Amino acid sequence: MEHINWYPGHMKKTKELIQKNLKLVDVVIELVDARNPLSSRNPQINEIVQNKPKVIVLNKSDLANPAISKEWVEYFKKEGYKVVEVDTISGKGLDKVTKMSNEAVEDKMKAREEKGMNRRAIRAMIVGIPNVGKSSIINRLTGKKSAKTGDRPGVTKGKQWVRLKGNIELLDTPGVLWPKFEDLNVGLKLAFTGSIKDEVLDVETVALRLIEYLCRYYPDNIKERYKLDTIEEEPLDNMENIAKKRGCILGKGRIDYTRVANIILDEFRASTIGRISLERPNEEIHITMNDTEE
Repeated sequence: MEHINWYPGHMKKTKELIQKNLKLVDVVIELVDARNPLSSRNPQINEIVQNKPKVIVLNKSDLANPAISKEWVEYFKKEGYKVVEVDTISGKGLDKVTKMSNEAVEDKMKAREEKGMNRRAIRAMIVGIPNVGKSSIINRLTGKKSAKTGDRPGVTKGKQWVRLKGNIELLDTPGVLWPKFEDLNVGLKLAFTGSIKDEVLDVETVALRLIEYLCRYYPDNIKERYKLDTIEEEPLDNMENIAKKRGCILGKGRIDYTRVANIILDEFRASTIGRISLERPNEEIHITMNDTEE
């Protein structure tokens, strides 16, 4: 399997929608998964957004390795972005999203005032690939007293604006994903976190590769969670040992690979195995599809 092709038609329309409506917004809020910030970025996003001020949100930070997340914050700061870690479950970091969005367009707002124009609400767009928590963060940012600002004839007809806390109006658009994963490692990381559907890749293969990664970089987490005495050299042996510990056995002692695969993926995604990051700045991590080479 060389490439993962998964590009529903609505995603092409979303990209076009973002490009069309970009002129209406002052700042772009880009959501990425804190566990794999680079792999969960749309590589076309900088081309699409161009010179618009941008705030990068490391969402699901409660699931990621906190030490590595700090490295990512510094990485994106050096790239010139405003960046914030967010946990939508507890609400941690959400106030910084609105604060940084305001800071990102302060010069523009001051320029308006110098021209004698009133300071208006900041207009923002949230973008990100599927399953990075876009709906959750919007619900959190709007709060219970939120209200849709409605259509604005001649300007935003047919487009939905939502009022956020912190004097921000959000143009509500769906997430967007690129058409092809040229790097299979990127596709696997997105499969681990559930950003692409399990049906796109074989669930047993995805789980096997996740076990390989976890045993290499987080062996103590695996041993503790699944009560393993040792970590075997072959990923399949570890998968089978986990299956035995969890009772994923069919008739005549056969391993139920599908069941154990789903258990491992579910527990990784829920952070039951621990707070785990899949990549770190300036360190290329390869997740192989076979056991012959890294």
